[in-house]
Amino acid sequence: MADRPLTLMAVHAHPDDEATSTGGVLAQYAAEGIRTVLVTCTDGGCGDGPGGVKPGEPGHDPAAVALMRRQELQESCDVLKISDLEMLDYADSGMIGWPSNEAPGSFWQTPVEVGAARLARLMEHYRPDVVVTYDENGFYGHPDHIQAHRITMAAVEMTALTPKVYWTTMPRSGMQRFGEIMREFHPDMPEPDPAEAAAMAEIGLPDDEITTWVDTTAFSGQKFDSLAAHASQGENIFFLKMGKERFGEFMGVETFVRVQDPTGAPLPENDLFAGLR
Repeated sequence: MADRPLTLMAVHAHPDDEATSTGGVLAQYAAEGIRTVLVTCTDGGCGDGPGGVKPGEPGHDPAAVALMRRQELQESCDVLKISDLEMLDYADSGMIGWPSNEAPGSFWQTPVEVGAARLARLMEHYRPDVVVTYDENGFYGHPDHIQAHRITMAAVEMTALTPKVYWTTMPRSGMQRFGEIMREFHPDMPEPDPAEAAAMAEIGLPDDEITTWVDTTAFSGQKFDSLAAHASQGENIFFLKMGKERFGEFMGVETFVRVQDPTGAPLPENDLFAGLR
């Protein structure tokens, strides 16, 4: 590896996803001189439009939203010092059950092998040592997150590369704390119905099943600013309401499950590049 830098590739679904679960590691590893590559699969066109207008409402123009979000994504990349941004530019599929799930050309409707082949070409170009994406449920069931997982795992199989592969996650203890903070900021928030509460309880993993805990507290300010760069979606980004100090306390450690590892590095680990340097 003396002839090329160590390389991290993060595969995310939408503009702003790069910040929430991987903003810390992207900023930290960039500061360490590691090449950081962000692949964003969709154009984000199902996000909020100007003034918070929602998809399907009068005045929502998916093409204009996508252009605005691309500009915000570039600003976020600048904040995190991301080396290379690659956009697959599939149409945003929207949340589960939305009519946009069925739209021709949407990411959800794209055959996995087609998206995987495009991603495989990027992997062959950048030759990542570490690849990060979502788990098989896309962390919380979003169609585009699930599809990002599928094409990433298929692309790894298509190539002759053997990177360390990680899925983002959150410890159940952290999810419980997140619920407490939500209620602190929204004391009138109604209790979820039993089905919703049961689904929420399945998000993330028990703490002892998480393989990798990376303390990125020193870079939490950059992570906050990268989220703030996605200003058009601010209404949907609860974490910005915390302010930088609380944000750093809650979001300063990023957690992952290691699912492929050619190095044999012992677990648990605190570095995605353990065994590689």
